[in-house]
Amino acid sequence: MLRVAFAGTPEFALPALAALITHHELIGVLTQPDRPAGRGQKLSFSPVKAAALAAQLPLAQPSSLKDAAGRAQLRAWNPDVLVVVAYGLILPAEVLRLPRLGCVNIHASLLPRWRGAAPIQRAILNGDTESGVSIMQMDAGLDTGPVLLQRRCLISRDHTGGLLHDELSALGAAALLAALDGLGSGLLTPAPQPEEGASYAAKIDKAESRIDWSRAAPDIERQVRAFNPWPVAETTLSGEQLRIFAARADSPPYDAAKVSKSVDPGVIVAIQGDFMRVTCGTGTLAVTEVQLPGRRRVSVRDFSHSRALSGLRLG
Repeated sequence: MLRVAFAGTPEFALPALAALITHHELIGVLTQPDRPAGRGQKLSFSPVKAAALAAQLPLAQPSSLKDAAGRAQLRAWNPDVLVVVAYGLILPAEVLRLPRLGCVNIHASLLPRWRGAAPIQRAILNGDTESGVSIMQMDAGLDTGPVLLQRRCLISRDHTGGLLHDELSALGAAALLAALDGLGSGLLTPAPQPEEGASYAAKIDKAESRIDWSRAAPDIERQVRAFNPWPVAETTLSGEQLRIFAARADSPPYDAAKVSKSVDPGVIVAIQGDFMRVTCGTGTLAVTEVQLPGRRRVSVRDFSHSRALSGLRLG
């Protein structure tokens, strides 16, 4: 059993934290400082802080680890290893050298593919058919450290960003325990990442959520899936924002080529049961779940009962 310190902030980190509580000596938790959140900008704390308080774990919230004061609590805990999961603060060289076995990170991709801040959304946007988690020993670079082990999972057309997030979070927790066992026993040796296949997953910009209906229907479907639950793909309907939570490209039977050539992109050409069919640059998109500002998410079946949609143009 290792003396483990943990650094994490959002919900993605919670399964790993729970796994460590039951399998190792968890001696302390680092998470980001409390920050204003929500419409009222009420001071709130992170999901990891809530879990740490519930488990009565030692907790520290330094605003930075770049100075000795910010590192003081971690140094006092004297961990064998620091596990880092979506912490959100840069670890300086002094922190990387502090634990006997170094700092271990769960990254939500198959490194070296999708290094960076948004590997889950970028994998879906790109049309990847596979993702996974990498347990990595951290170095001074951005997700460039040697990898202890990886676990893979398939990406299907049913995966949203939220669903893949949850699957990789659970997969990462299990992989972390295996990696720590191997690291502690000396039976697992980290392997340098290959240069071939490296790519960067840039942070998601809210502006990326705006749908360009001149694009191909499969591209827009992936945009909808990747940005559910945040930032949510959006367009406009009669000058009003319309958020789209679920959609599927090119669901036969229909003549997609005929429709897309005869009607401009973004036009609602039909209401068919649970979906409205929208023309795209190539093909059409069957939209099934939407939301207007200040309203709840609704099925298109319910949405279509309140207004005439056929023939209207989105965007």
